[in-house]
Amino acid sequence: MTATVSAAKSSTIEGRYRLLVDAITDYAIYMLDPHGLVISWNIGAQRSKGYTEAEIIGEHFSRFYIPEDREAGLPQRVLKMAAETGRFEGEGWHLRKNGSRYWAHVAIDAIRNAEGDLLGFAKITRDLSERKKAEAELKRSEEQFRILVQGVADYAIYMLDPQGYVSSWNLGAQRIKGYTQQDILGQHFSRFYTEEDRAVGLPRKALDIAAKVGRFENEGWRVRKDGSRFWASVVIDAIRESDGSLLGFAKVTRDITEKRETQRTLEQAREELFQAQKMEAVGQLTGGMAHDFNNLLMAVLGSLEIMRKRIADNPNITPLIDNAIQGAQRGAALTQRMLAFSRRQELNFEPLDVIELVRNMTDLLQRSMGPSMMIETHFPLSLPMVKSDANQLENALLNLAVNARDAMPNGGSLVIAAKLREIAKDESGGLKAGSYVCLAVRDEGDGMDEETLANAITPFFTTKGVGKGTGLGLPMVQGLMAQSGGKLILKSCRGEGTTAELWLPVAAETRKRKEEPAKEAVSAGVGSFNILAVDDDVLVLMNTAFMLEDLGHTVLQAHSGEEALKLLEDHNDVHLVITDHAMPRMTGSELATAIAERQPDLPVILATGYAELPPGSNSDLLRLPKPFNQNQLASVIAKAAAKAPIANITSAAGGR
Repeated sequence: MTATVSAAKSSTIEGRYRLLVDAITDYAIYMLDPHGLVISWNIGAQRSKGYTEAEIIGEHFSRFYIPEDREAGLPQRVLKMAAETGRFEGEGWHLRKNGSRYWAHVAIDAIRNAEGDLLGFAKITRDLSERKKAEAELKRSEEQFRILVQGVADYAIYMLDPQGYVSSWNLGAQRIKGYTQQDILGQHFSRFYTEEDRAVGLPRKALDIAAKVGRFENEGWRVRKDGSRFWASVVIDAIRESDGSLLGFAKVTRDITEKRETQRTLEQAREELFQAQKMEAVGQLTGGMAHDFNNLLMAVLGSLEIMRKRIADNPNITPLIDNAIQGAQRGAALTQRMLAFSRRQELNFEPLDVIELVRNMTDLLQRSMGPSMMIETHFPLSLPMVKSDANQLENALLNLAVNARDAMPNGGSLVIAAKLREIAKDESGGLKAGSYVCLAVRDEGDGMDEETLANAITPFFTTKGVGKGTGLGLPMVQGLMAQSGGKLILKSCRGEGTTAELWLPVAAETRKRKEEPAKEAVSAGVGSFNILAVDDDVLVLMNTAFMLEDLGHTVLQAHSGEEALKLLEDHNDVHLVITDHAMPRMTGSELATAIAERQPDLPVILATGYAELPPGSNSDLLRLPKPFNQNQLASVIAKAAAKAPIANITSAAGGR
């Protein structure tokens, strides 16, 4: 009874195992006898290999192997290994019934009875074709990626181990850094950093940050194999296993030296443009203020001059008038500086000998500098002539010398030097290509810091005490250089003194024009005229009329261009017109054009403090710079009389 129950249970267990094995479809599970003949076959074996149970039972399992493996005796070897060691496991190509190949994982276990006799083998085969295909695709993808990385020439892409030693190296890294793969593999990446960065531990800090937050990114100087430096953009990414353990770092470096230089040049150009726009705006404001001051000072100077002539010498009064005249003249000089800065100053350009000009004013410079200062001049044997205004260039040199004196309160040496320089077409610096004489004034003072140097030519900026400087000296020099077609360049460092360079274009003419002696109206005997004076400023107009009448002329007054044209229609005996330029609605230049259309022989004198007139203005008009005195007024009238047709001026004057 007991034996019967045990047999039934055993039969039931075997049946269940049989059902379990047959239900498995992803694995081929079958039995081999000791000689390798198939003695059992499950559904998974039929699905993966294509044979039915009836077709394969009793056949040798070697038919599942490819011909090359059968010829090499692989089936016999794996059974022998399983019999000897109890198990064989491996992967390889196997055949299906239809002859197609698939990649299989094989496990063969020896089956023995209690006495150790070999009963056969249990063989489990799994179809790994999809995995093999995926692995092949992955390998191909990795190889393509490796080739891609190796082929990138614009980026240095390489791997570091967790300690920072180089473990891979691409073509871009070799091109940028100069090291071959043999040179650098196994070396620490810190050798790419500058000595300064290594001294502060930057390489270690970069890896620590990348390991902590996953990424490190910055820009800085790096060193090539030959020792040269380049500006680099650096990215370091931490590479980790799936469990989070650190495998190393991926490092990408790009040489952006050229980009940095381009960006720096662009920023510099933007800054220069901003500075130019700022200076232009200040220049417009300064020019307008100077024009208004000129009108006021002209009224003051003219009135004082007439008063001085009409009052007999009185020790109690005339010194006060003379003092007032001197004060007004100093104010006029200030407006000239303002006009020079705004580039609206009337200049008399002519060829100048720089060596002769400096030599002639050496005594003046020495008196201005004082006994504690020593002036040295360093000039070549000869220099070509330059184009500039002699008086204004002398004023500029005097201004620079005074600045140098103030920078050396305990005395020192002032060096004035000049040399010929050539500017090429592709050379930057704001100067046109051509020949220039660089006239330099160098002192041994304390020099200027970067901020002071940047603001040195800003109008009204001064480091001197209250009442000791207007802040217009250097802007005046800059304005003169700009009008001359040159440039003022300041060079200074704290504790190393200051050098002011005046770049003056070489004159096309080689000789100085000889000017004719000035003609005084009264001494020339040109007579007295009927003169129309035009100005929108009542004070200036009244002052001009006083000076003209004092010279013996008859004066008509007009407050606008329109009023002047109406007076000319009503009076046909006007010999000369003196008009202000900056007037509303109709400028003096426009008035001169209108007069030329009506009375082409009527001389017109343009009174203005501006150097440049609008495009289309008559450049042949006689100019009277504001503020003017009576002698200047008489002189320009004499020039007009000499320039105008004799019949128009002298005959009319003689008939008076």
